[in-house]
Amino acid sequence: MTSSGGIRSSAKPMTKEYYSKAILLGFGLFGAQLMWMLYNTYMPIFLQAGSASFSSGQATRGFGLSATITGIIMTLDNVAAFFIQPIMGPISDKTRTRFGRRMPYILIFAPLSALAFALIPIGPMLIPAGLSGQIASLSGPFAITIAAALAMVLFMALWRTPLFALMPDLFPSPLRSQANAIINIMSGIGGILAFVVGGMLFGVLEALPFWFGAVVTLLAIAILFIKIKEPKELAEAADTPGGLRVLSKLKSVPAANKRSLFRLVLTVFFYMVGYMALETFFSSFAVTALGLKPSFAAVLLAVSYVSFLIFAMPSAALAKRFGRKLTISAGLLVFAVALVAIWLFPSFPMVAAMLFVGGFGWALVNINCLPMILDTSTSEDLMGTYSGLYFIATTFAGTIGPILNGRIIDLAGRDYSVIFIVCPVFFLLSFLSLLGVGTGEVKAEGTV
Repeated sequence: MTSSGGIRSSAKPMTKEYYSKAILLGFGLFGAQLMWMLYNTYMPIFLQAGSASFSSGQATRGFGLSATITGIIMTLDNVAAFFIQPIMGPISDKTRTRFGRRMPYILIFAPLSALAFALIPIGPMLIPAGLSGQIASLSGPFAITIAAALAMVLFMALWRTPLFALMPDLFPSPLRSQANAIINIMSGIGGILAFVVGGMLFGVLEALPFWFGAVVTLLAIAILFIKIKEPKELAEAADTPGGLRVLSKLKSVPAANKRSLFRLVLTVFFYMVGYMALETFFSSFAVTALGLKPSFAAVLLAVSYVSFLIFAMPSAALAKRFGRKLTISAGLLVFAVALVAIWLFPSFPMVAAMLFVGGFGWALVNINCLPMILDTSTSEDLMGTYSGLYFIATTFAGTIGPILNGRIIDLAGRDYSVIFIVCPVFFLLSFLSLLGVGTGEVKAEGTV
């Protein structure tokens, strides 16, 4: 391993076989991302529509909740994931079946999450026109929506960590940033489908994006199952003792690596507090501050995903040339500056342009951070555990971020543009935390 200032690796390049594996593995994340983006775009609108202070730009029926309460509800997925996903990594480390270590959890819980997702818009569809926004009279529809959302986030938490743990199972350390870039390109395609196709479908019938997302996810998981076979040699690693004893395994990590691991997890936590809050309330900003319809607000957000797709592979190449730490640091600063520009000049052209710039910054960050955490590990059989640590950071951040920003928005008089200031503050904190990281760069081929 080299220092954080640069990388020199003798690793062989990505082969056609590895490219194929990355694309196929990306189908799983493609389905998950499609559902999450649809959920984060339209669920806040359902929850707030009908309120006198919230105009959705079209006759959307909803429950009339405040931004603070909406933020609390939008953290349900992260609360579930915070307790479940870190456990699922070690559990899948120890699992042995003829389908592999990770695949059984994906096959069982992904279809269940898709089914629950498809039921979310049923509640808003049952709201009588004259009662939109009157939550006190909507206990039945509200209960249906929340129950479906709870089921969806629960089942999603049970299969996401095993899905992400497949990446280090299938790719050696020097190829993980490149593989993660390809996988995230598939994720970005899912995001674009969510925003563009989902936006068009929402304009026709508000339930259609959810039904579309559920069907596509089922197809994506079927492709993943048919085409991806877990390495047989890793099934033997599941026999190694201590798979569920996460803390005892982490105690064996060298002290210098522990410090870097803690700072990396803190880095992820800070930037996800900012990003998840932005993700939760951008559609609300677009329909209230820019006067867009929800369907077109989703299309506008797709600009950042197009940029993300364009720069996903170059971000991996930049990390190989300059190091993951420097690449992630640059991405955080670029994204922060773009968001501040939106706050200063909140016009449609500026928002579109800065979302494109922000997508570039996000590619630099998101493509390289998970591989950096994984390559802090000193043992391949800990990959599920380290994946779990990554999701501890993201889900805890996702619990705090929407609530914090929802409260700030309400205190600012429902001024949704305030998220473009709060978010860069957390990106700066993430940048400062990353400065103390000394591990996690690409390891030489043949090392752990």
